[in-house]
Amino acid sequence: MKTILIILGILLLAFIAFQLYAMKGQSGIETYPYTVEEKFDNFEIRSYEASLFTMVKLPPSEYKTASGQGFRLLAGYIFGGNESNEKIAMTSPVQMSLEDSMTMMFMVPKQYKKEDLPKPNQSQVKFHEEPEKRVAAITFGGWADDDKIERYKKELIKALEARTAKDKYLGQEDLMLMMQEEILALLVSPEAKDPDALHVEFKETPHVV
Repeated sequence: MKTILIILGILLLAFIAFQLYAMKGQSGIETYPYTVEEKFDNFEIRSYEASLFTMVKLPPSEYKTASGQGFRLLAGYIFGGNESNEKIAMTSPVQMSLEDSMTMMFMVPKQYKKEDLPKPNQSQVKFHEEPEKRVAAITFGGWADDDKIERYKKELIKALEARTAKDKYLGQEDLMLMMQEEILALLVSPEAKDPDALHVEFKETPHVV
């Protein structure tokens, strides 16, 4: 039991160190590209570019447990846990879905195409091409936890429901969390021909978007 607790502690410290490093060295780390369309008192509307991600699906769990498991697998891959022992540059932010079964994703640097990436040593690590999307984002301070995520999810949803005439919120199954204290919600505009089109989806982060 002590061994398990020590291992979990090390993983948590590594995860925190990764986030601190990403925030301090943001200018030197490639980030998920987006433009801000509109700002409001407590959230903003963003458009994200299509990007390639590594991802891992996680069983239902508390945020801290799931994020630690996902980080271990994805960080292992970019730190050389692949058939070429190739190290891949870190990017920011880390992204997690907020569904019943969670998904964590690391963005792949733009220099790579899907077919160029080395095969992961861990079969749970997959590649995912995320289409461009339009989201609502809300940001909060401090480290994310289950209570804080739930509070800001509700705040974002409430704000979006007040704007249904302009933007349609797709639903809680489309919420995602970014590891920089943001939550993103996928939006569909009324002029969109296909209300389920992926190019107008929503995302979340440890900031609420």
